[in-house]
Amino acid sequence: MLKDITLGQYFPGNSIAHRLDPRTKILLVTLYIIALFSAKGWMGYAVMAVTLAACVKVSHVGLRALVRGLKPLVFIIAFTGILNMFFTPDTHYLWEWGILRVSVKGIENALFMVIRIMLLVMGTFLMTYTTSPIRLTDGLESLLNPLKKIHVPVHELAMMMAIALRFIPTLIEETDKIMSAQKARGADFDSGNIFQKAKALVPILVPLFISAFRRADELATAMECRCYHGGEGRTKLHVLKYQRRDYVALAGGAVILALVVVLRRLGA
Repeated sequence: MLKDITLGQYFPGNSIAHRLDPRTKILLVTLYIIALFSAKGWMGYAVMAVTLAACVKVSHVGLRALVRGLKPLVFIIAFTGILNMFFTPDTHYLWEWGILRVSVKGIENALFMVIRIMLLVMGTFLMTYTTSPIRLTDGLESLLNPLKKIHVPVHELAMMMAIALRFIPTLIEETDKIMSAQKARGADFDSGNIFQKAKALVPILVPLFISAFRRADELATAMECRCYHGGEGRTKLHVLKYQRRDYVALAGGAVILALVVVLRRLGA
């Protein structure tokens, strides 16, 4: 299960998606999320699914990597769908048992919610798969740069987000090693009820927290040794510049958003 968590991973490549400016990709994901939550009917979600499929094709990442990233979220996705199916109010119900009621509208809402979460997760994962943490930090800092006028620590916030994203795969690998070591000593994480399984995770959490704090201390020491003092006066090795492909991509994202909004108004 831990190997299926792909958040924070970067797949190097030379596709159009990889060459886009990181600011463009952040803005495109923002437009994508707005369009996704604006979709109301089957046509709107079909447009978003086709858009994601086209982006996956262009990125050369592969659909399998995105689907693998959904596996740790299967329970949350299924639970959300069940809640929408049984607790959506309607005037006519297909099946009733106590407070549980199933209607055509409830089933439709459940399907829409499941599709929305899946498309949302895969779309945001695609950005991290095609953007290195360093470029993602530079892009985020550039977009938030106007907030410096009101004394918001933009560089520090961007750096913290990038470090957190970068260390997710490292901590997952560390957790997998600790679990393997505990299993070799006879630990059992699979049997028992949910409370017994949660109790069995305590021997994993303690060394994991110790390892995380040790890595944080080592990182802080390394940054201090390299005379890191925040973003004031720092220059960039690779200066971000918008290209023609960035403007074309942003225009395409705006068109998709407008199309979804029109479909929503038409009830499609």
